[in-house]
Order: sequence, then C-alpha cells, then structure tokens
Amino acid sequence: MDVKTAIDTYLNGSGKNKGRTPDERYSSFDYCYNYFYSFFRENRLLELADENNIQMSSLQLGNYLASFGMMRGSSFLLEKSVRHYRTLITSISKMDPILWKIDADSYNEENIGLLLNCKNQIFEALGKENKPTDTLITKIMLGVFGNVPAYDTNVKKSLKLNSLNEKSLLKIKDFYEKNSEIIDSYEIYTYDFLTSKNTDIKYTKAKLVDMYGFIDGMSKIRQH
Repeated sequence: MDVKTAIDTYLNGSGKNKGRTPDERYSSFDYCYNYFYSFFRENRLLELADENNIQMSSLQLGNYLASFGMMRGSSFLLEKSVRHYRTLITSISKMDPILWKIDADSYNEENIGLLLNCKNQIFEALGKENKPTDTLITKIMLGVFGNVPAYDTNVKKSLKLNSLNEKSLLKIKDFYEKNSEIIDSYEIYTYDFLTSKNTDIKYTKAKLVDMYGFIDGMSKIRQH
C-alpha cells in the first residue's frame, strides 16, 4: 500500500473503525503524548513522579496502553493495576530530555544509542522478571516521547522489522527518507482533551511512520 493511502486510511477510518476523531481509540495517543510532552516543554519532568502527579501520570500511560491493545491475552499488564507504573514513571521523569527531540530523520549513532538506552531503562522499570516485549516498550516510547514507531505485529510486517536495535532503527530512517516528501506533507496536530480542538503539538515523523506501518501491515496480514 502506498504511504498516502495508508495514512489517509488511518485518519479517515475504514469499516467499523471511524479513524482519528477526538472520541475514537486512535486519539488515546494524543492525550497521552500531550500529557508527557507538556512536562518536557515546561522543563518540569521530575514533577511527573511527584505525589501530585504520579497517579495521573500512571493513569494516562495505562489508558493509552490499554487502548492500544497492551492489556490483552497473555500480557503481564493484564494482572496489574495502574499503580504498577510508578517505577516506570519515576524512571521516565529522570530520562534525558533529548528523547523528546529525537525523530525518524535523526537516527544517527548518538541518538540510536540514547534510544536503546531508553529501551533498557523501560525494560528494567517494568521488571525483567515480567519479560516486557519490544512491542510494549516501543508502545511506551511512542506514547511518551513520540520518537519511534510501535513495533507491533502490523508495523513489523510492513517495515520488515524484528527487534528494537540499531539495524531496525536505520531501516525506519531509510524508509522515512525515501518517503519524506509524502510524510512531511502531513501536518497533524494532537487533539486537546477538553476542547477537542487542535493543540500546537505536532505529530512526529515516527508517529506518521507508525500510522503507515499499522495500516499497511494490517492489509498485508489480511491478504495472507
């Protein structure tokens, strides 16, 4: 599927899916990303985990993950309450703010190192005994930082990705560069929760790649 058709299908919906509107599932990303991005932008990341915000931080992340399928089947999160996210939120609050500036067009050696370090920190915070998958870790990285696509079944099928590593990140960068004209033609701003109007927070290139991969991969899987 070509890039424009896939992204337009994501935005406009198909079949039972109504696409990206303020009350539909896809906008769960918007509200989660808005929340964490606001703490980054206001230079108060440590406050994500203080006693005034830790519950809301956990609820924001938990709802986004549930909305995007991370509470199904054999996921260990199915047996956890949102209080389980406290360690993860604390870890995120101490991470390098540059993680919010890394995008699919800037996957150089230094930034890839930062992304893989972020992956490791999330893995540790979720508990290595729980064996958190790359799918879960990248869903978190997408919803919080917007800096990588989510490595779910569809995206991995579409972009021929395996695990989150240097090779796969360079493959994403290459895909972006080959399709940058189309991807950059989209200016999508997140919805505001209260007003449902656009904010001034723009979808990242990695999020747009994710949208393409989700729809294209779904199409490929259905064909088989």
